[in-house]
Amino acid sequence: MLSLLTEHPLFSALILILLDLGLWRLISSRGSEWKLLVRVLIFALFSIVLFNEGLNPMEPAPWADNVPLHLAATGLQIGWWLFGARTLTVLIGAVMMQRVGHTGRLLQDLLGAVIFLIAIIAALAYVLDLPVKGVLATSGALAIIVGLALQSTLSDVFSGIVLNTTKPYQLDDWISIDGTEGRVTDIDWRATRLQTSQGSMAVIPNSLAAKAKIINFSRPSNMFGVSVSVPVSPHARPSSVIEALERAMQGCRQLLDTPAPSVSLKSSASGGAEYEISGFVASMGEKRVVRNQLFDLAYRHLQASGVNLLSSNETSAAPQLSRPRALLESSPIFSTLREEEKDTFSQNMTLQTFRAGETILAGGEVSDHLFIIESGVVSVTLKRHGAPLESGRMGPGEVIGEAGILSDTALPADFSAKTFCALYRIEKSYLKPCLDARHDIHDAMQALLDFRLHKAQSLTEETPVVAPKRGFLQWLRNRV
Repeated sequence: MLSLLTEHPLFSALILILLDLGLWRLISSRGSEWKLLVRVLIFALFSIVLFNEGLNPMEPAPWADNVPLHLAATGLQIGWWLFGARTLTVLIGAVMMQRVGHTGRLLQDLLGAVIFLIAIIAALAYVLDLPVKGVLATSGALAIIVGLALQSTLSDVFSGIVLNTTKPYQLDDWISIDGTEGRVTDIDWRATRLQTSQGSMAVIPNSLAAKAKIINFSRPSNMFGVSVSVPVSPHARPSSVIEALERAMQGCRQLLDTPAPSVSLKSSASGGAEYEISGFVASMGEKRVVRNQLFDLAYRHLQASGVNLLSSNETSAAPQLSRPRALLESSPIFSTLREEEKDTFSQNMTLQTFRAGETILAGGEVSDHLFIIESGVVSVTLKRHGAPLESGRMGPGEVIGEAGILSDTALPADFSAKTFCALYRIEKSYLKPCLDARHDIHDAMQALLDFRLHKAQSLTEETPVVAPKRGFLQWLRNRV
């Protein structure tokens, strides 16, 4: 290898350039540290070959009397400047990527352009021995002409510099630019790219983004506002509505405790009143789920309080049902019962109340009865690594104790009242014959039990610890 380099230095230098280009494409992006190391080593080897042959890039190429050899040497010297600029750009970019991430991409591109411009001017001055002042004057005039022709593009470029400097948003932030909402996926020379909630890509020129009203949902921290408007009948008592909506709010575990969620009267008129539940969630992806859950919880808790949502179609008043009978009507498990069966069931349900903090069903306890939540919020807690973990919250219409009814077993979770709760109790001795006769109700309850057991197992099982990766770039960054 060394003999080849010494006997055919020009040919070897060309081979090194081609080898660098080939390895840069062959090594995958996952091996970025190796790509950088290989490029630095090949450039160092390329420089040794040139200087040993007497091809100093700071001077014009030798062998002026041998035109082919002179041109080859000149090309390699110019290549040294460009090769060096590219190596320096990649090295600086790798270090900056470790420190500032993708947010400094535009700055990296600008710095790379400046480095390449300096390398080209140096090659013209040293290798080709051209007057630099004349080159700069010519390039200045050319830059004016190009600048006039590319005014809008240059406006986007400089606006991109302003946006990257002031940083009103960064990659992965959820923002709204002039009404277009989405997650920032890229900020380049010309435009900012957003991935909208519909999955489409919005490309917004930087010049427009710099002038538009920008709303950053990811600042000042990972909090995203969510609100739900609930229209109710004008005849409903406001205190009853607010209490029901506050229970609905407490039933949504994804809402952050700080800032605290709230319920407020939004508007009131003769045609109805509109209330609003507002709060914050930790990620943008939770907004849609939480909004849907809040509206469902509001409906159930309002119904448990005897308040109906506002409807534009006024119908004749439905016959008033007792609370246990209405609870069976709205229950997803018992709603398939026939009318006479619901009447019989409702007469065998007894009301039981629990204050906030009281245990309804302890973990490991085999229940000989089934509870149906009539009102309030029930907290479900598991033990994980010896510490309590709240796995969910339950509201009106949901059942507790199905494991003891179906298989004489117990769930590993504690069920306790988070607010004042009213539950209707059905004894196992009465419920068991019904389940044996009605397989649809038995299957629905079994599916609920299987879901809860699977969720409890997934939340309490051990998760493997992934060791952090340490590589060349990490070593380099710690020493810069």
